Amino acid sequence: MSANDILSLIDAEIANLQQARALLVASTNGKLPDRPKKTTLLVAKLRKKRTMSPEGRARIAEAQRKRWAAKKK
Repeated sequence: MSANDILSLIDAEIANLQQARALLVASTNGKLPDRPKKTTLLVAKLRKKRTMSPEGRARIAEAQRKRWAAKKK
């Protein structure tokens, strides 16, 4: 591919992008759409926290006791 071919492809791509930009500007009356509200972040914060079952807590406590016992030896 020669340099002239590459330049003509780049020019064609620039023309396509300018056309797409013109369509977007025309459809939004020159304004870009607003950013989404931060409600999605608030929803994530309001989700219920995970809880551990008593059995799981007991398993972890027993494992920690074993580690302490091993360290004391």
